[in-house]
Amino acid sequence: MKALFLALLIAAPAAARNTIGVYRSWGAFRDAVPARCYAIARPVTAGGRSTGWASVATWPGRGLRASLHVRLSRPRDRSAPVTLTVGERRFDLAANGLDAWATDGPSDHAIVTAIRSGRSMSVEAVATGGRPFADVYLLAGAATAIDAAALGCVR
Repeated sequence: MKALFLALLIAAPAAARNTIGVYRSWGAFRDAVPARCYAIARPVTAGGRSTGWASVATWPGRGLRASLHVRLSRPRDRSAPVTLTVGERRFDLAANGLDAWATDGPSDHAIVTAIRSGRSMSVEAVATGGRPFADVYLLAGAATAIDAAALGCVR
């Protein structure tokens, strides 16, 4: 699992990133500039692709706390919706290109609450060309990583 997070570190810009910890399938990190802390994971199933991730971030300078951001594993049809599912709960996400996020603060809160208690989540969309796909994430360790990231930005 640690190799997975090394890949995340290599793929993302390296701006003074500090590892807070790795918790099962999720990692928690702190960036100094811009000041932010986040829990992040790669999908376990993404149609054979190694791209894509889901994160829950705290940005003190922007007043954001526990804010969801998803990078889809493939380009989506821009006219098709993006849906996140955790257990029986389904959430419509706002999206722009490869990126998706909660539509508002209450939705962010509801999604993160569901992630904290769920076993897995999927993000479904339709790829360019009309083929549906789903990025599936295991949620073991997500709650601990989210908490560690939030605490990492208290300093």
